[in-house]
Amino acid sequence: MKMSFKGLVVITILFLLYSCQKTNPVTPPPVPTVNAGVAQTINAPVDSVSLSGSATDSVSKITAYLWSEVSGPNVPVIASDGSASTEVTGLITGTYVFQLMATDLLGATGVNTVTITVVASKAPGSGTDTLRTIFPGGVYSPYELMILANTSSPAGNSQSPELLAETWTINGIEVFGRSFFEFNMAAIPSGTVVKSATLVLFSDTLPLNGNLVDANYGTNNDFFIQRVAGSWNATTNFNTMPSVDSVGEVHVPQTNQNFLDLSVDVTTMVNNMIANGNYGFVMRLNTEVEYNSRIFCSTSNPDSSRHPYLVVTY
Repeated sequence: MKMSFKGLVVITILFLLYSCQKTNPVTPPPVPTVNAGVAQTINAPVDSVSLSGSATDSVSKITAYLWSEVSGPNVPVIASDGSASTEVTGLITGTYVFQLMATDLLGATGVNTVTITVVASKAPGSGTDTLRTIFPGGVYSPYELMILANTSSPAGNSQSPELLAETWTINGIEVFGRSFFEFNMAAIPSGTVVKSATLVLFSDTLPLNGNLVDANYGTNNDFFIQRVAGSWNATTNFNTMPSVDSVGEVHVPQTNQNFLDLSVDVTTMVNNMIANGNYGFVMRLNTEVEYNSRIFCSTSNPDSSRHPYLVVTY
């Protein structure tokens, strides 16, 4: 049987089409998603830190962890390098990067790193620090709470872009605004006597509360800044607010200016915090009557140049 030229061409084309078909690539399984924890800063002579990580995998089980040092000024001791959490000892002044690797049942690995900074301590009376409300490794950060509430609706807001002292109404219901904020004083050596402490607050030029236009409003908007005398956290509300200490309190007078930044001497209160426990400050109106407000930027405000800070000299 003879094959025609036309038939040969058809067979050749079919062969070429079949031979050029591509096979779909095999998609590799996902690797573990690893979290090595939040960055931390510690102060010498403290030479140890707790690392706490975790890992998840959408298709397999995590079977192993491995901590290792990526970089640092020396080689510290990682107590439990095969665990998700471990103590690290033997740290010296400088910056460390530690890596957590997780392996799943299929052998896939994922990694993540965390930075640990060890700061040299200063002798009492030898420094000036600018303190913020950020607490690395804390339950929530920044350590601030704005409460604009009443006994029936008491909840606060730990992520508010504003700190305020205010009395207003929401849907015709009177609410009272108080704000708590605590600065990280870990860098100040125990027993230090502070020479001066200045609290700096910036008016919120785009207020989300009050009359939504002016940071300062009303004829009774003078307020107090006081030392908080008990613990509080993100779940504190209007009905569970801690007690306050009036020693060294600052009375900020009434203002008719729409916006007014403040630099306030809080030296006495800061020394009391160092001696008796740092629970931060609270601000509240002197006379809590409608409609009065003093509204400032918090550390959650998008304008980082207007975040509150505390300058301490010792």
